[in-house]
Parts: sequence; structure tokens; C-alpha cells
Amino acid sequence: MMLIRYLSQIGRYFLMLKEIFNKQTKWSVMRNLIFKEIDDLIIDSLGIVCFISFFVGGVVAIQTALNLTNPLIPKYLIGFATRQSVILEFAPTFISVIMAGKMGSFITSSIGTMRVTEQIDALEVMGVNSLNYLVFPKIIALLLYPFVIGISMFLGIFGGWLAGVYGGFTTSVEFINGAQMEFIPFHIVYAFIKTLIFAMLLATIPSFHGYYMKGGALEVGKASTVSFVWTSVCIILFNYILTQLLLGS
Repeated sequence: MMLIRYLSQIGRYFLMLKEIFNKQTKWSVMRNLIFKEIDDLIIDSLGIVCFISFFVGGVVAIQTALNLTNPLIPKYLIGFATRQSVILEFAPTFISVIMAGKMGSFITSSIGTMRVTEQIDALEVMGVNSLNYLVFPKIIALLLYPFVIGISMFLGIFGGWLAGVYGGFTTSVEFINGAQMEFIPFHIVYAFIKTLIFAMLLATIPSFHGYYMKGGALEVGKASTVSFVWTSVCIILFNYILTQLLLGS
């Protein structure tokens, strides 16, 4: 019974994706909606992303340094480990899970409140494709999400350099040499491919839970929690699949 319910929800999700791109809202209205979503979802997220990235990068560098107990192991590995950790996993995946909480809860609660207050029904009565009106601007706004992750990568490595050098664990030259050592440009491409797919999940899964919720204010809170859980699960699952596909071969 539970399996049938999950399959039904997955089917409804893909039908929602199809409906988002039908009967487009006119551009003069859509443009303003997109700028509003960029402000709400991207600009408002920069502060928390910068803060977390900087300090987690520092923690990665310090923990790497503290585990290099053998004096024969070169100190430049601190820079190497920080770069690899931040670019491959921390920035694209860990930040996306955090954004599932911040962005996802905001999206679900805002659309869910519109459902509860019958604003979505009013849009439908006026002949507006409510899914296109509400969800499409979020998808377009989150095309800028790789820009946020790029800042996260830079600040993570910078935080690692600051913690490593001023914590007395390594020198600036050693850290930078480690950060540049055996650099594979495809790792950046891999991180941004993951980021774009995570952005699609961040825009659509919370929207799905908000749009199809039923009940009152209490159910809005429950829908926000459920959307965070499922967005996080999908991000982790797709992270595994994409890592296997792009790096496993």
C-alpha cells in the first residue's frame, strides 16, 4: 500500500513537471516574478552560504593537519585535501542539503500558504497556469545556483588557507602548492553538473509538497518538514548516482 502511494506521488511529480512548461505566463509578468525569486532564493542565501563555507573549510584544514602525525608526510597535503573535499563534496552537496532546509522550507511554506488561503484557486479561476506562474520563476532563478556554489568553493579553500597558515599548521606556500597539485579541471565541471541537477530538485520538490498539500496552517508546517526530508534524500541519492556516472568510469 505504501509502495503504491509513493509511486503515485512520483507519477504526480512528473506530471507536475510537464504542466510547469505549459501555457506560459506573459513575459512582462514573468520577468518581475523571476527577479523576485532571485532576490528571495539566491541573494538571501549568500550570507549563510558564505559563513558556513568559510568555517567548514577551516575545520577541514585543521582536522587534516591534526591527522598528519607522521613527520614524513608533507604539509602540502593539507591544501590538497582541503581543495578536494570542498570542490568535490562539501560545496555542491553539503551546501545543497543546507539549502534544502532554507530554500525548501521557504518555497513549501509560501506555496502552501497560497493553497490554504485559496490564492492558487483564484489564479486558476482567472485562467492562469498556476504551476507555471509559481514554480517556473523558481527554476529560472535557481539557474544562478552554481554562482552560489562557486563562491562557496572559493571561501571554503580560503578559510582552509587562513586556518592552516594562521593556526601554525602549514605555510602559505605549502598550502597553495597543495591546492594546485594534480588539479583536474573536470572536477569543477562535475561539481557544477551536480549543482544544476540539485538546483532543479531544490526548486521542484518543495514546490510539489507546497502545491499539493491539503489542510490548514499546521499542515503547511508538516509539508515543509516532509519536503526538506525528501529533497535531502533525493540530493544524496542523485549525488551517489552522478558520482558513479561521472567519476566512477
